[in-house]
Amino acid sequence: MQIVTLPVGLIQTNCYIVGCPETGEGVVIDPGGHPERILAEIERLGLSIQYVFNTHAHFDHTDANGAIVKATGAPLALHPEDRALLAASGGAALFGLQAQPSPPPDLDLHDGDEIRVGSLNFQVLHTPGHTPGHVCFYEPQEGVLFDGDVLFFRGVGRTDLPGGSWQQLLDSIQRRLFVLPDETVVYSGHGPATTIGDEKRQNPWLQ
Repeated sequence: MQIVTLPVGLIQTNCYIVGCPETGEGVVIDPGGHPERILAEIERLGLSIQYVFNTHAHFDHTDANGAIVKATGAPLALHPEDRALLAASGGAALFGLQAQPSPPPDLDLHDGDEIRVGSLNFQVLHTPGHTPGHVCFYEPQEGVLFDGDVLFFRGVGRTDLPGGSWQQLLDSIQRRLFVLPDETVVYSGHGPATTIGDEKRQNPWLQ
């Protein structure tokens, strides 16, 4: 598995370009800005992008959706409970910002879905709390989780924005993420990578 992390946009959100070395197929996860940088990296890697995945619809994770979808022709995937948030520019107006418009999703994501990209198999985990339609993408053979704004290195996602719920977030972490193997590498929407085991033991929000 190829994983390239690109911090993009005003909030330096982690956009992930994930590729299958055997087939040259790939996926873009959370293109939150700087589409030219994302597209240059896709070209450097020589990947054929099969999907654009949004973990959720906040603007800092979706701002380059339109440019990446247009350039690659890849379908956009999002949980249906975040469709309204995407249509409302991802909440950018709450921060006095104007987001780039996103096309509507081509693919609705649901808990338990499995999406193949080359030899990679992404399992969709519905993990509400930060937003109602937040999802994570788990690749069990590689032992990696792309978890958006649910769990961070020594932190958790905020729940004070519309649609957020502290109890749902804790439930998502405990019931969906902390049941994964401790060695699972967590690639979050912001900040450095961590592991499930490290966050169980050391995350101050979860003790």
